[in-house]
Amino acid sequence: MKLASLKDGRDGRLVVVSGDLAWCADATHIAPTLQAALDDWDRVAPQLELLATDLAHEVIPMMRFHERQAAAPLPRAYQWADGSAYVNHVELVRRARGAELPESFWTDPLMYQGGSDGFLGARDPIPLADEAWGCDLEAEIVVVTGDVAQGAGRDAALDAIRLVGLVNDVSLRNLIPAELAKGFGFVQSKPASAFSPVFVTPDELGPGWQDGKLVRRLHVDLNGQPFGRTEAGEDMTFDFGTLIAHLAKTRSLCAGSIIGSGTVSNRDADGGPGKPIAQGGRGYSCIAEVRMIETILSGAPVTPFLKHGDSVRIWVEDDHGHPIFGTIEQVVGG
Repeated sequence: MKLASLKDGRDGRLVVVSGDLAWCADATHIAPTLQAALDDWDRVAPQLELLATDLAHEVIPMMRFHERQAAAPLPRAYQWADGSAYVNHVELVRRARGAELPESFWTDPLMYQGGSDGFLGARDPIPLADEAWGCDLEAEIVVVTGDVAQGAGRDAALDAIRLVGLVNDVSLRNLIPAELAKGFGFVQSKPASAFSPVFVTPDELGPGWQDGKLVRRLHVDLNGQPFGRTEAGEDMTFDFGTLIAHLAKTRSLCAGSIIGSGTVSNRDADGGPGKPIAQGGRGYSCIAEVRMIETILSGAPVTPFLKHGDSVRIWVEDDHGHPIFGTIEQVVGG
């Protein structure tokens, strides 16, 4: 089942979307918003599934689904917590500044609490007031949970996953060092994130969803050129069950909590840092990573951060080459 929120007020209007993303059906008679559906999932989900079946058989009123008319599936959420499941990415960050990776990073996930009071739609521009802030894309996988009890283990956490999607977790890299130096985490350096037009239930992914991981290629284009073709199921040190259980160690999570994977990052075939696509590698899911590798190899970064007018595309394809979650397609604005 694929769900989306059309732009309508603060929280959008819930629709069920066809498998090919061409059509949608109004679902507000079942639940007015996606958050309302998540709050009453056990009762509502079977009704939404029936609506999706009727849509597939074209026996109900339907309308064209236009991704530009979609808000983030959850335009605002009770919680947005982003992990760093791909430790390769963290290791490169530290190597670039000459720091060792603590051994605990392989067993204890990194995670930060992000702002969740307003998210961008997949086709909304990336607002950037000052290019000197070092604007970067970050292509990631996300999941949305139902209620999760405090102290829940990995298996219970996996069972609580309701939806899977994509995010461009925008970062302002040049603001990060000063904020982290305060010892109190991100604030100004993490502006609003943009989510894929559609979130899908794990069963919709078939073998593409295994053990709490999305086993699919994550595509990233920058200014119309291939930038990243990373494999989301590889080099993921912490699956989503582990990330959710980590977050729930000392508190309960309410339905509608969004958890991110962190930047998807692969090692090269020889075990070293990833290579650009032009050199036969898988590329990158953020600009910072290629800048780190440039620093490691030559002593200084070369690739610039995003500028006004730059464009970013992020998507994942099914076996037939069609986007599963729709496409995040943004232009950097002023």
